[in-house]
Amino acid sequence: MSKSALWTKDETLAAFRLYCHTPFGRLHQSNPEIIALAKIIGRTPSAVGMKACNFAGLDPQHQARGVKGLPNRSHLEKEIWDRFSADSESVAAEAEEAYVQLLNRDKKEPIEKFQIPDGPTESEQSVRVRRVQGFFRQAVLVSYEYRCALTGLGVPSLLNASHIVPWSIDEHKRADPRNGLCLNVLHDRAFDRGWISFDEGFQMLVSPKLETAELGSLKEVLSGQVGRSLRIPDRFAPDREAMAYHRQIIFQR
Repeated sequence: MSKSALWTKDETLAAFRLYCHTPFGRLHQSNPEIIALAKIIGRTPSAVGMKACNFAGLDPQHQARGVKGLPNRSHLEKEIWDRFSADSESVAAEAEEAYVQLLNRDKKEPIEKFQIPDGPTESEQSVRVRRVQGFFRQAVLVSYEYRCALTGLGVPSLLNASHIVPWSIDEHKRADPRNGLCLNVLHDRAFDRGWISFDEGFQMLVSPKLETAELGSLKEVLSGQVGRSLRIPDRFAPDREAMAYHRQIIFQR
């Protein structure tokens, strides 16, 4: 079934979620997730795929390669993109909630109840945190094609979505994939502890404090990778200001 009515806010948020969670080459009408969402909201898979692709036209990286999206892009799409750039946590929570509400639309028993209340209870806040963390991890790993940006390791269970500016420092950046790197568990922990960072050209730096630290063979492993370059993804490249913060504040000089 298809419909010509204007897209609702929840439908547009669900399409934005698809854009962030799906490899760009799979935003097409044959993707099972796109087919499933299309069936739920009563639109064609082609319409859902094009709606998700419209967000690519708002992404500066895609714009630089000439991707413009459809000419009749809605104001709501730009509003969501701009709000996500300013406050990723809130928009990520809204997008996840919208998706669940759409899934629950015709179900007698809801898949999962989730509200964004004015004064969240502890359990509701826990759900929100889990949702935001899940949104961030999926968006980062998809952008890096499920491979470590430093070593190329492609085992998802050994990969983490590393925050550049820590979760506790800036809540507005918590779900922004541009504030993330896909790193294997070893380099993720080293990055989190400030043993390594990356310079303006995204080449690996190693803390001089490794010389006096009792890290055994880890010191040799990390020191042998000085100057190694990060692989920059085609979408949601690491934010240079966030990386500068990491070098200045987190990195153990």
